[in-house]
Amino acid sequence: MSLPPILEGLALPMICSPLFIISNPDLVIAQCKAGVVGSFPALNARPDPALDEWLDRITTELGEYNDKHPDRPAAPFAVNQIVHKSNDRLERDLELCAKYKVPITITSLGAREDVNQSVHSYGGIVLHDIIDNFFAKKAIDKGADGLIAVASGAGGHAGRLSPFALLHEIREWFDGPLILSGAIANGNAILAALAAGADLAYIGSAFIATTEANADERYKQMIVDSSASDIVYSNLFTGVHGNYLKQSIVNAGLDPNALPESDASKMNFGSGGGSKAKAWRDIWGAGQGVGAIKRVVPAGELVARFIDEYQAARHRLGLANAMAHGGAKTAAVAA
Repeated sequence: MSLPPILEGLALPMICSPLFIISNPDLVIAQCKAGVVGSFPALNARPDPALDEWLDRITTELGEYNDKHPDRPAAPFAVNQIVHKSNDRLERDLELCAKYKVPITITSLGAREDVNQSVHSYGGIVLHDIIDNFFAKKAIDKGADGLIAVASGAGGHAGRLSPFALLHEIREWFDGPLILSGAIANGNAILAALAAGADLAYIGSAFIATTEANADERYKQMIVDSSASDIVYSNLFTGVHGNYLKQSIVNAGLDPNALPESDASKMNFGSGGGSKAKAWRDIWGAGQGVGAIKRVVPAGELVARFIDEYQAARHRLGLANAMAHGGAKTAAVAA
């Protein structure tokens, strides 16, 4: 099945994931102008009326950019909606997204037919994030257009399954838009995601270390300084399992090697596990791909790096295939 038209023509097959607190209009606009889907959680726009202002600014600036660059227009943007019952803003936020005809909605923490119908009513599409095959089927049954497979190693709330296992199980029955999340932080990994069965890659942690991101400078530097071994998987802080930077847990006065389990039925999205620290504000999420992030750069520069790495990986793969099927002479022609 081909991708929906809204997801075609990107500079790179990727979506920038919505980062709680961190994603803002500056970051989203920079991502879209670089040719990849930018996104933000609706709840980042605070107080509530700010969402109207954010959507107005994003749609206006991207529209003006497209008028000036008809040969290379900006990519579309997405808004993430938390559809869990604890989100008392959902109805109003959906109305505002309908007002601005937000092209892509990313739904999390629950699959709801009414939300999908609201987005479809004005021509938008819904991508729902899931951590296993059971929730994937449930999302499609309720009308989602595509799936975001959040595999092991993803930043923030993440699943436990290998991306290879998760993609394989979903592709056995679903041929629609499938996006992969999980430790993707360079162009090689983007190509690998496609080879494994995904249509697009989903990248978040790398954009924390960008100049536009609304993140504490210490957070950005910690991303740069960390590697996969510095990531801790726990459900203590929100009631949902996620990946966090070990040093931020230490800084909050907790032992990252002895974190208790939380009651998953009591999602709180703000507790610091009994300390005065709060999740996301003080205890910082990140994925296992942080080792690929070496410095803080503008978002456009980061996307440009991904493009170069992706093209180089495709070139290497082409040479390898040529060598396998025709020897050195064929490889030289392919080069």
